[in-house]
Amino acid sequence: QVTAKTAFLFILPQYNVSVPTADGELVQYHYGLKDLVTILFYIFIAIILHAVVQEYALDKINRRLHLSKVKHSKFNESGQLVAFHLTSVIWCLYVVVTEGYISNPRSLWENYPHVYLPYHVKFFYLCQLAYWLHALPELYFQKVRKEEIPRQLRCIALYLLHIAGAYLLNLTRLGLILLLLQYLAEFFFHMARLVYFTDENNEKLFNVWAVVFVVTRLFTLTLYILVIGFGLPRVESQALDPERGNFFSFLFNNILFRMSVLLLVCLFQASVMWRFIHFQLRRWREYWNEQSSRKRAAATAGTKQQSKLLKRDSGYHENGVVKAENGTSPRTKKLKSP
Repeated sequence: QVTAKTAFLFILPQYNVSVPTADGELVQYHYGLKDLVTILFYIFIAIILHAVVQEYALDKINRRLHLSKVKHSKFNESGQLVAFHLTSVIWCLYVVVTEGYISNPRSLWENYPHVYLPYHVKFFYLCQLAYWLHALPELYFQKVRKEEIPRQLRCIALYLLHIAGAYLLNLTRLGLILLLLQYLAEFFFHMARLVYFTDENNEKLFNVWAVVFVVTRLFTLTLYILVIGFGLPRVESQALDPERGNFFSFLFNNILFRMSVLLLVCLFQASVMWRFIHFQLRRWREYWNEQSSRKRAAATAGTKQQSKLLKRDSGYHENGVVKAENGTSPRTKKLKSP
């Protein structure tokens, strides 16, 4: 029985509370230090799943494709992230639909702070934190190139900051919607990379990703303005109360602070869109350069073919004597006098 309690500490979310409702009592959860033990356990689970996907799926495909070292590393990265993002999108969509966060946008800020969480919401956040923390030792296990490490560390840090911030500051509902939008765009991007590595002439999924990326950025910006600009300032409890989990809703009642936060959000989204536009312009420029080089190569091949045909029509030289196509001399023979 003692070992069972210890096992539950690692496997199941802790800090369950019975919350009274109109229909009776509902078991919900809040966070605490014991969550670190649960996250540690699921870090090892994530490492095992990572190895399974690598061994039984990605390595087998890599043997058939015969990719270079650079493409091999990118293929493994995109393959792992496609599996993770697809699972997370389905799981996150199930949670937000079940909890009614999409059908009722007011629930994103109503009754803030959202201290008590349903079981599947808390478990989702614990698994997300475990996955992105497991990505740190995977940089060593996967032998990632040194020039790729800063980019991946920056990506991992941003995800951890967003997920942990939403979890600790009781903004889990807003965090779920933002993760759903982000993971959806990332899934199409890495899926497009996988298809491109298998067939370099197939770039259609990059166009799909471009549309999804722009749409998700617009939804993300709209959601920030809706929640920060109009939702949180209308929360009933505007006083600082860390014990109840109300950390900063009183700050959003100050219009100067609210506008500053919205300005920072808009600048960040603008920088993301600028990098996206720069990437698309570079991609189109490479595409048109490739097309023009192909046209020049085709024109050069046509010119060479035409010159060969002209040489055949005019005969060719052999040992300094012009020969006809059938090998006879083009000069007319003199008739001998009888």
